[in-house]
Amino acid sequence: QVQLVEFGGGSVQPGGSLKLSCTTTGITFRTSYMDWIRQAPGKGPEWVSDIDTVGNTRYADSVKGRFTISRDNAKDTLYLEMNNLTPDDTALYYCARIPNYSDYVLQTHKYDVRGPGTQVTVSS
Repeated sequence: QVQLVEFGGGSVQPGGSLKLSCTTTGITFRTSYMDWIRQAPGKGPEWVSDIDTVGNTRYADSVKGRFTISRDNAKDTLYLEMNNLTPDDTALYYCARIPNYSDYVLQTHKYDVRGPGTQVTVSS
């Protein structure tokens, strides 16, 4: 059964940090291109970051320099380390698998499976 599950969300003060994890089962993780996406209340999904099969990364301008995506293929797990958080980072964060190499290269922001998400709230 294909399953992605996120962990690590919570409430933090501005300037704080969190590290999200996305555990995967039922997919060949080491050959999968992966996304982090977030959705704030009342807004549409916003692409945050992606990573290819060998660890090359890309980031949205809004998080560049503050967030770091990484993967551990031995654990079939994706990570998102978030530093210097601001209230604008408040959202439901979810991981997703990009369907194929073309979608990754073209940044179509399509995905074929995603997790339910973990809530991140940044407030004082």
